[in-house]
Amino acid sequence: MKYLVMVQGSQADYDAMSGTASAEGGPAWTERDRRAMFAHMEALNDDLAASGEMLSCDGLAAPDRTRFVTAGADGGPPVVTDAPYDRSQVLLAGYWVLECADLDRVTEIAARVVACPQPEGAPDRPVAIRPIGEGPAEEPAAA
Repeated sequence: MKYLVMVQGSQADYDAMSGTASAEGGPAWTERDRRAMFAHMEALNDDLAASGEMLSCDGLAAPDRTRFVTAGADGGPPVVTDAPYDRSQVLLAGYWVLECADLDRVTEIAARVVACPQPEGAPDRPVAIRPIGEGPAEEPAAA
């Protein structure tokens, strides 16, 4: 089964990782904090590549580079919004596409993601797991 594993972040989180503390994104990260985070993620990615479970992964640019496109009123042209940007709005920050034996296995992987080191006081963002569907005939997961 294929799964999309998603990490989330706000612009304030990205700013904090760049060394700028904020009320919304927590304390400023140090170079040591960043190195620890990258080492953790690199080890995870190496393990997933070695096991053959990782199909792809990527981190995304900061949310302040996001563009939203919505339908125009009454069939008019689409509405494009670049700014102003809500610095605390949480968006997709990165993802993995994994092929795992089952939901338990991908949950183990997500637990490794949330164990990523970060400075004390940084926000704890959940990791979302979504099965990648085969089509509309698929049955919804039981609760």
